[in-house]
Amino acid sequence: MVWVNAIVQGILLGGLYALFACGLSLMFGVMRVVNLAHGDFAVLAAYLALAIITGLHVPVLWSALVVAPLFGMVGYLVQRFIIQRSLDVSPLTTLLVTFGLSIVIQNGLLEGLSANSQSLPSGSLASASFQVNNQLSIGYESVIVFAVAVVVLVCLQLFLSRARLGREVRAAADDQEAATIVGVNVRHVYGVTAAIAFATVALAGVAFGMYSSFNPAAGPQRLIFAFEAVVIGGVGSLWGTLAGGIILGLAQVLGSQVDASFGVLAGHLVFLMVLALRPSGLIPARLS
Repeated sequence: MVWVNAIVQGILLGGLYALFACGLSLMFGVMRVVNLAHGDFAVLAAYLALAIITGLHVPVLWSALVVAPLFGMVGYLVQRFIIQRSLDVSPLTTLLVTFGLSIVIQNGLLEGLSANSQSLPSGSLASASFQVNNQLSIGYESVIVFAVAVVVLVCLQLFLSRARLGREVRAAADDQEAATIVGVNVRHVYGVTAAIAFATVALAGVAFGMYSSFNPAAGPQRLIFAFEAVVIGGVGSLWGTLAGGIILGLAQVLGSQVDASFGVLAGHLVFLMVLALRPSGLIPARLS
């Protein structure tokens, strides 16, 4: 039963990783941009949620409803005025630009706040759980985060397949020049894509703050986990991102059962194995 519990917890943890990774996967799938500041924006969202919770005295879940739209607007502006300009120069330039954003966010948080770890107060939700049997209990918090990840991915899939703007996103991802010829405003489409990616990483940042403590330097580690989930599942594949997150979560939790210090390393080893045996990921990239 210990191993069954570990498998369940690993799957639920995979939902958090998938939520982290879906925005990274979407931006790369559409714009071929690897956002190296992805994890730092998640940490920034967690700090903003903390400020909203302490300032307005609202529950943590309500803070997410404020943080996500705000980050969506920030994402649109960042893409149009920063990332797009670097794309016009060279796709490789975006790596330098997003790395610079990462450094700015980290140092800004250190200067404005402190290096002390913080966590989001989730109240009774942190300890609430339901009993499957005498030896297995599942936390409501983990289930909520996993459910949010699945809902986000379903909504993204429906948006890309049925909405007019979603079809324009797919067209821009397939062939930017052809999309421009038929009247698609590619720059606006890229901005919308970044807005969605930033909104999802804001949700992930709030979820991360509920799960564990965070500090200004926590962004790079979150980026690594998101990147591994994307590569394992398949770069640019939304459902592959969920599969990659679950596989990474299972590897880490099951590895921790073998040895407490082996959890993170087990995830890295699975990532390297997939990268060596199937570089394209487990599920082929497909935004449609």
